[in-house]
Amino acid sequence: MCFAGPVDRGAQAPSAPVSNRAPLQPNAFDPLPLGSVKPAGWLRQELVIQANGLTGHLDEFWPDVGPDSAWLGGRGEGWERGPYYLDGLVPLAYLLDDPALMAKVNQRVNWVLTHQGADGWLGPDRNRDWWPNMVLLKALTQYEEATGDPRVIPAMQRYFQYQAAHLQERPLHDWGKFRWADEVVSVLWLYNRTGDARLLDLARTLEAQGHDWKGEFAAFPFTSKTNKDQLGLKGGANPDLAMSAHGVNNAMALKSSGVWWLVSGSSDDRAAAGRQLAGLDRYHLLPNGMFSCDEHLAGHNPSQGSELCSVVEAQFSLEELISILGDARLGDRLERITFNALPATFSKDMWAHQYDQQPNQVMCSLQQRDWTSNGPESNVFGLEPNFGCCTANMHQGWPKFAASLWMATPAHGLVAVAYAPSVVTTTLAGGARVQIRENTAYPFTGDVSFAVDPAKPSLFPLEFRIPAWATGASISVIGKRGGQGGNVPAGTFYSVNRQWDKGDRVVLHLPLQVRASRWYHDSVTLERGALIFSLKIGEQWRKLDRGMSHPAKPPAVDWEVLPTTPWNYGLIVDSAHPEQSVQIVTKPLGQFPFSAEGSPIELIVKGRQIPEWKLVDGSAGPLPASPVVSTEPVQSLTLIPYGAAKLRITAFPRLAGEHAASAGSLSSVH
Repeated sequence: MCFAGPVDRGAQAPSAPVSNRAPLQPNAFDPLPLGSVKPAGWLRQELVIQANGLTGHLDEFWPDVGPDSAWLGGRGEGWERGPYYLDGLVPLAYLLDDPALMAKVNQRVNWVLTHQGADGWLGPDRNRDWWPNMVLLKALTQYEEATGDPRVIPAMQRYFQYQAAHLQERPLHDWGKFRWADEVVSVLWLYNRTGDARLLDLARTLEAQGHDWKGEFAAFPFTSKTNKDQLGLKGGANPDLAMSAHGVNNAMALKSSGVWWLVSGSSDDRAAAGRQLAGLDRYHLLPNGMFSCDEHLAGHNPSQGSELCSVVEAQFSLEELISILGDARLGDRLERITFNALPATFSKDMWAHQYDQQPNQVMCSLQQRDWTSNGPESNVFGLEPNFGCCTANMHQGWPKFAASLWMATPAHGLVAVAYAPSVVTTTLAGGARVQIRENTAYPFTGDVSFAVDPAKPSLFPLEFRIPAWATGASISVIGKRGGQGGNVPAGTFYSVNRQWDKGDRVVLHLPLQVRASRWYHDSVTLERGALIFSLKIGEQWRKLDRGMSHPAKPPAVDWEVLPTTPWNYGLIVDSAHPEQSVQIVTKPLGQFPFSAEGSPIELIVKGRQIPEWKLVDGSAGPLPASPVVSTEPVQSLTLIPYGAAKLRITAFPRLAGEHAASAGSLSSVH
């Protein structure tokens, strides 16, 4: 089978979207090529912090991606870590237009492209596992979009020719078997740029050899916390049953049925994407928007954890699914994970990260917790706690989110699928060039302003995702050809179709009402817009010195984080009218908004300590079932956004016999 063929990209500018070719099903929204959306405001600052932290310097002191990496021709690590690192480094470099990061990217991509085997193999010759190249291909597609490098598409064609010739004798196995959809994404990317139908045959082979995720969730076997005996995790074995309960595999698999629907056209495949997310939610959802997986599925207890790799892979899956299905609820989930779970698992300067985070996380220390299958290092902050996969893979979270804020619509317009300060520049149908500047402090505030700047007056629709929580949302359009506005329904995409002129503006107002959601043991979590809130616990960061068994790799440091204030509180809250129980305090948006001292918003609530709720093996012990009786004094408690609280209680017991009136008359403070 030969995949060589013409590369027909026409006269498209690099920032023009590429739609699905027949016979693929059309996307609801087409992704914009990398570089079309650039971060601004606080989001750009977050990417700068990332560039100044581990991502920008990891190769300088961590051997697995350093100069001796096999992915640079050395004798070092030659499996997944090089591609993982590149997969996040590419979008970070080109979204920031950072010459130093681009040089690191070019060094790695140039080695891969100039050392392709005569048979078409990409990567180190000594390790011909299909799985690492699935990640490499994602990095190469992003690189091609950002640079237009003419070597990428022919290299991918040669690789897929090699793979198609060898998949029968060397079928997918282990990680690749469960992560097949990640490669199908790249196969379809190439098909849309070449039109070679034999790529669709390769996609069908990958799907046929891959794990049946649709079948697993049709009769989901993991309805409670899993354990090592159940999964067969003995003596180093990693059987298929354990792989199917593995958190990162499930995060990657969220997109599998949606991606496959593009090929199959089956309504059952399309519906299966929703069943997968619903099944994980029903049995394993945590308040931060993630399902528990430490390292395997672990139930609803907020003292269970979620792996950082699962966070960034869930983000990528949701970004793909929003494009394919166009479901506004997926945008809500993407924001919940991105604005809460993602920053929560990093130190504010992104020089340290956790392997597992917990919604109720009251101590980060080197000790064995009630993890399903992880070790005692899992929730300390450091360079490579527990296992180095997250050290290599964590870099894609913020950049890919920034790149996915805007997409193209079938009606040749643009859609805001998620909100953050940004600038989108693209070419629409007929060659019309347009730029839109999105000015906002969202999610910390609810007002989002869009300045529309077409190269010439142009007729096209702009669509805006209205979150399900945004009851009473409104849109105002101010333009040379008159204005329009009014309330818009929550949980939908709202379209404004008109002729746009330079200087036109759209103002979206999303009311940020305080909400109370119910969780494990009838506990309560306070939410406001896309943010969830956690108890602000005093933090003592203590450097870990573990001797020669874990030699130091300056400038990275491993940290324990110990509480300096009590954490075992129940809330006095009227769940039906939580706004009556809460005082809102707003502050200026600072350099580190996702830190305890830099958070721009706080909620002041009332509560009482629950003395019998104690620490067990370094974690908050069994969560008391609500309602809970306490005779301790009423105290004022400060809650901050989940992502800012590295120690936190997020799912609180509700106190019995107490109502919002107990908190007095509370109001906003600025």
